[in-house]
Amino acid sequence: MRSAETPARAAVPSDRPPGTVQRWTARLALLVATAAIVLLLAAAGVRSVSLLLVGLAGLAVTAAAVWWALTRHGLLRALSSALASVVPLAVLVYYSAVHLLWAALSALTLGAVARLTGRAALGAETRPAGPPQQRTPPPKTPFLIMNPRSGGGKVGRFHLAERARALGAEVAVLDPAHPQDVAELARRAVAEGADLLGVAGGDGTQAQVAGVAEQHDIPFMVISAGTRNHFALDLGLDRADCSKCLDALTDGVELRIDLGFVCDRVFVNNASFGVYAQVVQSDAYRDDKVGTILQRLPELLTHRSGPRLTVRNAHVLMDAPQAVLVSNNPYQVGDAAGLGRRTQLDSGVLGVLGVNVDNAAQAVDLLRGRHARGLTAFTATEVVVDADAAEIPVGVDGEALVLPTPVTCRTAPGSLRVRVPRGRPGVPRANPPTDWRALGRLAFARGSAAGGNR
Repeated sequence: MRSAETPARAAVPSDRPPGTVQRWTARLALLVATAAIVLLLAAAGVRSVSLLLVGLAGLAVTAAAVWWALTRHGLLRALSSALASVVPLAVLVYYSAVHLLWAALSALTLGAVARLTGRAALGAETRPAGPPQQRTPPPKTPFLIMNPRSGGGKVGRFHLAERARALGAEVAVLDPAHPQDVAELARRAVAEGADLLGVAGGDGTQAQVAGVAEQHDIPFMVISAGTRNHFALDLGLDRADCSKCLDALTDGVELRIDLGFVCDRVFVNNASFGVYAQVVQSDAYRDDKVGTILQRLPELLTHRSGPRLTVRNAHVLMDAPQAVLVSNNPYQVGDAAGLGRRTQLDSGVLGVLGVNVDNAAQAVDLLRGRHARGLTAFTATEVVVDADAAEIPVGVDGEALVLPTPVTCRTAPGSLRVRVPRGRPGVPRANPPTDWRALGRLAFARGSAAGGNR
C-alpha cells in the first residue's frame, strides 16, 4: 500500500468565484505551455518526437548513473559519475548537431514559465488555514535562552540579549565552553516564576524548551537566530531580522499548534530514520560531511549495513525503506519548491515520508515525483518505526540520538502555546503542483463582480 490519509484540516478552498487576475493568470499559463509545443513543432516538425525521446532517455540514464555513483565505490563510482556528467552534454551536442538546440532550450524555458505561472494561479484558489490567533496580555516575567554561536553569531550581531533585557526579559546566554542542559534551565526558570519561555537558537534547542513550555502550559517564543530556521519559517516569523521576533514580548498574539513526540522526546520539525540518521551519527561527519556521506551511502542504500527498518500504523506498512521522515504536520509533497515547508502546524496529524529504492530503475522512477512507486506518503496520529536491531539512530530536529526499538512517534494536537509578533511577515504561500486540467477549468470559469480580483 503506497499511501493513506488520516483526515486533517487542510488549506481551505476559496468559496469566492475566481477573479479576473486569477483567470487570466491561468490562461497565460496555458498559452505559454501551448507556445512551447507550437515552437517545438514549428522548428522540428516530426523530429520533435525524436527530440523528446532523446531528452527523456538522457534524463533516465543520468538518474540511473547518479544511483550507481551513490551505491558504488572506487572505479565504478568514478565511471558512473563520469556517465552522469557526459550524458546531458551528449544530449545537448545532439540537439546542436541537428540545429535545434535553440528550439529545445526555448521550449524548456517556456515550459518552466508555464508551470510557475500555473502554480501561482492555482495557489490563489486556496487561502492559508493557519492556527487561529488570540490576543493575550504581554508576559510579566519572560525568560529567554540564547545561543551565541547559533546562526553564525546572530545573537551578538543583532544585540538580542541587550534588546530583550530592555524589554523586561531575563536572558540566559549559553557559554559555548561549558555545555548546559537547556531543558533544565527552562524548568528552573518556570519554578522561579517565568510565565513565558523563549529560545534564540537552532531548532533542536527550540524543541527541548518547547517541551518544557508544553508541560507547564505557558507560552513559548521563537527567535529566528538559527541557521535554517525551519520552525520560524512555518510560524511566519521574520528570518531576515531576528530582532523583530522580540516584538512578541510587547505586541504579540498567541497560537495553538501541534507538537511531535518520538518516544518522550519533543520535536517541532521532524524525526528522521535510516540513511541520514545513520550518517550523522559518525564522528567523522562533523569534520568531513561530504566525504562521510560518500563513504557510507553505498552500504546504507543497498542494505549491506545498518538496520532494516519497518514502518507501520493502522493503515500502512512500509518494509525496508532506506529513509523515513516523520514530521510535525505534513510537508508539501510532489513539488520541489514546496519541500521543507509545511502549510499547517495545527492539522492534528504527523506527516510520514518513506523512500524505498533498490535499483537504478526505481531511482529513475523517482523522477515521477509523488507518483513514484518508491515514495510512500501518508498522515497519521501515531506511527511505529521498528528494526531488526535493539536500537537505531534517529535524527530529531537535527540532533543525533540513539533510541531503543520499537520507536513510537505521535502527535499532541494543539498542545503548544506559541507567542508571535502580531505584525510578523506570515507564512510564505506554498503554491500547489501544476494540474493542467484544474488550470483549464480555472481559465474558463465564470467570475463575478463579488469575487473578482479587479
